[in-house]
Amino acid sequence: MTIKGSCHCRKTQFELDEAPQTVTRGTCSLCSKRGALWAYYKPQQFRLITPIGNAATYLWRSRSVKHHFCPSCGCGTFSESPDFSTGEPDFNNPNVIVNARLLDDFDVDAIPVKVIDGRNLW
Repeated sequence: MTIKGSCHCRKTQFELDEAPQTVTRGTCSLCSKRGALWAYYKPQQFRLITPIGNAATYLWRSRSVKHHFCPSCGCGTFSESPDFSTGEPDFNNPNVIVNARLLDDFDVDAIPVKVIDGRNLW
């Protein structure tokens, strides 16, 4: 089942192959300030419908994660990141991390939230 999402003004629109089963709340400074709940996907499960030029990109600290956001309405939309599940970046195993709060017709409060303590991990 395809799940659609977008920023508030719809200049950034995307589709996912399936709904997330869980979401992640990060405690690092960026995640805390964004207030997003993140859903992790492989690149082949994510389709950006609008041109990438409609999004702006923020690169922080290591510059290894591309945090995309809408420059018109300000919504943090999705990020492109190497897999960090081992504690080290795996650039051969990338993820697309979607702000699940932007999913259309999806109850994000109905699924479990995992917490990553980024404030104390990095």
